[in-house]
Amino acid sequence: MELIPAIDLLGGKVVRLTRGRYDQVTVYSERPVEQARIFYDTGARRLHVVDLDGARSGEPKNLAVIEAILRAVPVRIQVGGGIRNEHIAKRWFNAGAERVVLGTAAIKNPELVQRLCADHPGGVVVAVDERDGVVAVEGWLEASTVSAAQLAQQVDAWGVAAILHTVIARDGTREGPDIDATLALQAGVNATVIASGGIGELAHIRSLAARGVRAAVCGRGLLSGAFSVPDAFAAAGMAT
Repeated sequence: MELIPAIDLLGGKVVRLTRGRYDQVTVYSERPVEQARIFYDTGARRLHVVDLDGARSGEPKNLAVIEAILRAVPVRIQVGGGIRNEHIAKRWFNAGAERVVLGTAAIKNPELVQRLCADHPGGVVVAVDERDGVVAVEGWLEASTVSAAQLAQQVDAWGVAAILHTVIARDGTREGPDIDATLALQAGVNATVIASGGIGELAHIRSLAARGVRAAVCGRGLLSGAFSVPDAFAAAGMAT
């Protein structure tokens, strides 16, 4: 299983939210580029970077910080948060991002996502952020009428590189991932489903890998020092 360290940005700082709530913020670092370097120096070769301000506002807000990470660290980076039009998506590709992550656009502007999939094979990840079985949009502040399974199957047909599946009730809690939900989603699609939300200890990573989950994103567990990148990779069965 591939384990991908995550850096979530709010006001230029590395943070984690609890269950997607902007009023429950833990700040882990005021130096995001340094945090990216730490992940790289300890073995990470792909990072998941999210502009939380952008996800909430609908347009990127941490552009300079993320561009600095892209310049400073020679890793594959997938960028998400506030990517709602082709101009912004192409800006990230031109800046060196390996992948862009779109969530709200898959519901509200599906033609955009289809076009990006065609123009950038292997470069588009769609975030399926699930709350009570349906997809949440607009920085998780608004509920759609589309089920997680429906959206996953739709975007899989468009040729997305991966589907980032977050169970919002678990996100940032370190209570453990919802493995059953991720596997149920994976069973209906060909694209890799990346599990996100709830990893708090190495046993959670081992359980994900043992049950056949292909990839997972981890933020708080790594940032809090609960375990290291090398230990997380070992638990996932990754070569270092």
